[in-house]
Amino acid sequence: MNSQTLESKVAKKLIGTGQKIVFAESCTGGLIGHRITNLAGSSEYYLGSITAYAYEAKVHWLGVSWDTLEAHGAVSREVVLEMAQGVRDALKADIGLSVSGIAGPGGGLPDKPVGTTWIGLATAQGSWARHFCWDGDRLQNKNASADAVLQMLLDYLAGERDLDRE
Repeated sequence: MNSQTLESKVAKKLIGTGQKIVFAESCTGGLIGHRITNLAGSSEYYLGSITAYAYEAKVHWLGVSWDTLEAHGAVSREVVLEMAQGVRDALKADIGLSVSGIAGPGGGLPDKPVGTTWIGLATAQGSWARHFCWDGDRLQNKNASADAVLQMLLDYLAGERDLDRE
């Protein structure tokens, strides 16, 4: 295990704390769960993920409101906050994280270009969101998004509570 990877740092912070994490993944398509489960012993702190790509999956599996999706679109602060809380509730975890973005190469809009990504984190203490706009290709954008989710988790675990960033 490379002790310098974000997922290794997450493991070190979570092992022994009893805290359980879960992910709601859209644009990353399961990449974050894949990276976490590459580490032996991750079942000690990782319960699972819900990959909810389509609107219908976000509504059905994560409890995201149709009204929120229609008003703000899937790639928005509002939706990732609902996704993070929804996966936390669905899988009964301490910390829920979410990601929704436009990985590319198509799908961008004037106000949401390719690379636009939102991530969310929900706990019993509150919810936070961060916004990014990557400039890579599809795979680079997915990897950057996965890194950003794991970094936000590390920031939270380190005690940072001013997690919102745009």
